[in-house]
Amino acid sequence: MMERLSASTPLTDDIGRPRYDRTALKPGIVHIGFGAFHRAHQAVYTDCALEQNFGDWGVIAVSLRSFGAIRDLSAQDHLFSVVSRGAAGDNIRIIGSVIGGLSAVEDREALLALLADPAIRIVSITVTEKAYGIDPVTGGLDHQHPAIAADLAHPETPTGVIGFIVEGLARRHSAGLQPFTVLCCDNLPTNGRVVQRLVIEMGTMREPALAAWISEYGAFPSTMVDRIVPAATAETRHRAAALLGAEDKLALDTEPFMQWVIEDHFVSGRPAWEAAGALFVRDVEPYEKMKLRLLNGAHSTIAYLGQLAGLDYVRDVMAVPHYRSQVRQYMDAAARTLDPVPGIDLEAYREQLMQRFANPTIAHRTRQIAMDGSQKLPQRIFAAAVDDLAAGRDGAMFAYATALWIAYVLQTPDVEDPRQQELKAAATEAIHNDGPSAFFAIPGLFPPALVEDRAWLNRLNRELKVIKKTADRT
Repeated sequence: MMERLSASTPLTDDIGRPRYDRTALKPGIVHIGFGAFHRAHQAVYTDCALEQNFGDWGVIAVSLRSFGAIRDLSAQDHLFSVVSRGAAGDNIRIIGSVIGGLSAVEDREALLALLADPAIRIVSITVTEKAYGIDPVTGGLDHQHPAIAADLAHPETPTGVIGFIVEGLARRHSAGLQPFTVLCCDNLPTNGRVVQRLVIEMGTMREPALAAWISEYGAFPSTMVDRIVPAATAETRHRAAALLGAEDKLALDTEPFMQWVIEDHFVSGRPAWEAAGALFVRDVEPYEKMKLRLLNGAHSTIAYLGQLAGLDYVRDVMAVPHYRSQVRQYMDAAARTLDPVPGIDLEAYREQLMQRFANPTIAHRTRQIAMDGSQKLPQRIFAAAVDDLAAGRDGAMFAYATALWIAYVLQTPDVEDPRQQELKAAATEAIHNDGPSAFFAIPGLFPPALVEDRAWLNRLNRELKVIKKTADRT
């Protein structure tokens, strides 16, 4: 039986590993959401930054809902591997920036004590869009969201990400300490401002003086993150084991490309992430909009094309010439809705995306990308459609992409989405009435500018009929 990866695992010279003294590394960051993306992105950036400029920036990883990954992390001396896969071959790196782990389910009080510890200066987050409990109509707290409702009722024993942040900040406020910087790394437009609004709203309901203190002294920098990270499989772990000579239950595959754009606003310092290639800017929004509309919007389009055609992976969709052409047309349309992005050649960026999507070594499942469409499409596709129409264009490619999503919902009995029941009801009505109008009546889902544009809705309906006919023939 192969031994587990550990600090004593003998490694060959071609395996990347931490080039700093991990025994001297002290915690400075709590990261909530210890999933594959964090391990392949922020943890890698921090690992590289520590090599260039060592400091007390060790990461304590937190899982909100499970404990399996945290137990695996502990069993491996808090080490894990990342395999970068591309045309040049596979490269594996051992990441050492994570030095501890907690499960909020098992160790709530330990996590709260850590959040109140002045040594922790940054709390970063990757928990997906639906975990924040955002009301789709108001943009504030969704009081029907289970975690939000529970944390409003019992603020000192939180269960959700916003509740933990507010309780952690409340403890620091009571102790006369500085707040920590809250660093959201999820795909939300102006993510820092979104999380700040949620935190201050919950803080105000708890104690107005706490909310005022957070507003005055806190920091919520916005970020844009980019790296394609498929869900790990048995094949992923077998590949890592062959390269390492040891079993790594946290191994994952990713692409060589990675990008991180960060608003440079921190309360009490940060790692030298720029040494690892991060870009610090005053305004993240142009980069964020570029990524949401070009990469994420195209990704969703690919996902629904793939799901409707029975294609499991992004690379499979990109291997079909007609679909590849559709994706390029979508990105060209999305690019027309963007202002210039400092330091970015948008044409070159689109070409790079086409190559990344077609990477034959990355097995990114279309089903994984297709889930939670009601949370993803408003910022990825609907916002671009609004801007396209406002500029006097017809929004055709965005109508097409939206029709793909509706067709996917219509054909998928148990669509994975936080608004599943509303979508199922809309799908039932759409089938009965032979039209998608019920989808546009879902509160807060579609912007009024789209719902009120009869020409765009008619175009979408025509696209949907063509897609359904094509699906019926196959």
